[in-house]
Amino acid sequence: MTPDLETRRHEAVRAWTSFVEHGDTAAAVRPEILSSWARSAAVGTDVTEAPLADESETASRWRDSPLQVAVERVEAELRRTAEDGDLVVAVTDPDTRILWTYGGRVMRRKAETVNFVAGGRWDDRSVGTNALDLANRLGTPSMVFSAEHYAPIVHNWVCWAAPVHDPVSGAQLGVIDLSTTWERTHPIGLATARVMARLIESAMPRSRTHGGREETGDPGLVMTLLGTAETRLDGQRLLLNRRQTEILALLAMHPEGLSLDQLHALVYGDQAVTFSTLKAEVSHLRAALGGQLSSRPYRLLMPVATDVDHVLALLRRGDVAAAVDAYRGDLLPGTNSPALHELAEYVAVALREALLADPQPDAVVRYSELAPYDAEVLEVCLARLAGTPHPAVPLLKGRLAVAHAG
Repeated sequence: MTPDLETRRHEAVRAWTSFVEHGDTAAAVRPEILSSWARSAAVGTDVTEAPLADESETASRWRDSPLQVAVERVEAELRRTAEDGDLVVAVTDPDTRILWTYGGRVMRRKAETVNFVAGGRWDDRSVGTNALDLANRLGTPSMVFSAEHYAPIVHNWVCWAAPVHDPVSGAQLGVIDLSTTWERTHPIGLATARVMARLIESAMPRSRTHGGREETGDPGLVMTLLGTAETRLDGQRLLLNRRQTEILALLAMHPEGLSLDQLHALVYGDQAVTFSTLKAEVSHLRAALGGQLSSRPYRLLMPVATDVDHVLALLRRGDVAAAVDAYRGDLLPGTNSPALHELAEYVAVALREALLADPQPDAVVRYSELAPYDAEVLEVCLARLAGTPHPAVPLLKGRLAVAHAG
């Protein structure tokens, strides 16, 4: 154990104590941890173990999940990772309920004492801040170290978790978590969790059954455009340059198809770029898509899903909290495409206006992580909460101070 690691633990304990005893949010704690601490206040600090779901229901959920087949296919590798690093490895469902777990000799016993076992509910509403919940809720790999956990029962732990997705539909199925004691913290812990998540995804069955029902309508092309761009075709990631991603995004937004002139205008605007350049990019895309891109007009010939459409659909339904969860940042930041720049503005403004109309505290906190200098949304939310003891108020005030300072 290095002195730096021990210092880090002492700082985490000091920040946690200050928050729990005084509601102080001024300490140097990551925003996602503070946000989760605010939600965890209802749980309290005296929780002794995670609540357990019904055993038969958990077993049924595991049998019906495509995760079971995938985990069984790579179980030897997961077990070896746990044993070599004296870790406990856990796989959850989308509700952060553990479906499968395996532990090294020491960590297995520690895990059992706090119900870090199949059926254990590890969402932060049940047991406080932890990496499984953060990764599941935020949809990004997450680490929680020592007293960054809200519940003292796991202050001696460090946990790394990464989301696991259906390789065809892109749906988030749960997370994989690696946990050990804090003094065994290692810089590659988070990278290892990512690798294990990709390992499970690569072993996922292509024909999936959810809840006893085979789903055949999942799209073949899944595009992530908000925050970090990624495109997958039938579960396989496509290696595209920035311009190719922009062209594909525009075709995805126009399922009816686009002429060469229309596509050129949407991609380049008034830039002096030849039609031949655009045709070359389209030709590359057609090859990457296995020929599933027609011409005259240019049109995609497979089902398509984008996170942009998902966010806008949630906003149309009035599900603001879910829309904020699904919104990972600006659409293709820095794009030179006038059409995509306009779409990015539209999505960002639609989300912001929805929050101003319905400033749900937890959603506003999550939004402020993406837009830290948007003081108006914070002010509207705090005005709505005036005189109420909502646990998010201290965090919202801290965020507002940062927004004004910026």
